[in-house]
Amino acid sequence: MMHTSVGIRSLALSFPSIRRTKDYYRKNYPDLVAQSEQKSLARLFSVSGSTPSNEYELEMMPYLSDPFRGTVERWVLAPEESSLTLEYRAAMDALDASKLSPNDVDLLLVASFLPEQIGFGNAAFLARQLGLRCAAWNLDATCASTPIALETACALVQAGGYDNVLVVISCTYSRFFDEKDTLSWFFSDGAGAFLVSSLKPNQGILGTKTVNTSVLCDQFSFKLIEDEQGNPQLRMQVPKGTNKVIGETAVGLLCTCCEGAIAAAGLTLEQIDFFIFNTPTAWFASFCTRVLGIDPERTINIYPLYANIGSALTVANLYHAAQLGKIRENDLVLIYGFGAASSASASVMRWGDVTLGPDPLKKPDLAVKQAKDKSFVCC
Repeated sequence: MMHTSVGIRSLALSFPSIRRTKDYYRKNYPDLVAQSEQKSLARLFSVSGSTPSNEYELEMMPYLSDPFRGTVERWVLAPEESSLTLEYRAAMDALDASKLSPNDVDLLLVASFLPEQIGFGNAAFLARQLGLRCAAWNLDATCASTPIALETACALVQAGGYDNVLVVISCTYSRFFDEKDTLSWFFSDGAGAFLVSSLKPNQGILGTKTVNTSVLCDQFSFKLIEDEQGNPQLRMQVPKGTNKVIGETAVGLLCTCCEGAIAAAGLTLEQIDFFIFNTPTAWFASFCTRVLGIDPERTINIYPLYANIGSALTVANLYHAAQLGKIRENDLVLIYGFGAASSASASVMRWGDVTLGPDPLKKPDLAVKQAKDKSFVCC
């Protein structure tokens, strides 16, 4: 049976228990903050010349006087937490919101950046925790994982092979940085999950456009090291000039994908009610609105809440836009995300009757844990 109206049915977020604010770094690393302009974060996000040379640098300019480059707070895994614990919580909340059980899931798609085990993705491990007997696949699209996974899940349901696909996205950057490295100040941890299934007529995915991002293949890499106990660990490395490459390619990727998805949906830019962008920097949402020429009120920027949560950014922006009533049933919504050495992708959908999981920042268990440890700043 062919399903033509397919899209997101429920949506949930999950974050770790440790919250880091700028005050934490000012208190614990005062010398590092004072010298921040000579450190990695400031060197990455700086203007190559005396004046900005593209729209990306132009929107970055107001943040250059801030040693944190617009980061307000970030969320970090506690010792007993992992990408799997975040994924499990988000998955269960998404299922609860849709009033389904794990037995109703036909396929689990998991995009973990990066998985807990070197060499193995999280999919089978998460399926075991959830008690699933269905197929469980790993999907890798780095920071574009949300639109890529949505496109994949919708196509599989439309083809008639599956009815309910559970998509789980996570990013746990804190595992790959020492917090004494200022670059870690704008990376964070988080997870999201959504259920894809049939919706009411004319709702769901209407058009997509995806291209590869081979132009960013050399901008991020990982180095394998050993910790003090001899256990293997990965450390992310960002070369000099990355910001320049991103700035020079960001406009083309954004326009190609967004314009392509809108055209595939048979619509115009003016007909889109709301735009969801992945927001890896404090200025990325304003960069997108400038390039596309749209009203800033037609998008949302959750970067101040979470900093850069990588692949989970797009789903987090979606959740909060729905939570705040910025997108409602039958609104036309465009989502866009891009990832290095992967893809850039945009999808246009007619928003359905999407149920949301609990507010991830107001969970009782999170508040209790934070209250027990004075190093945690309570919400």
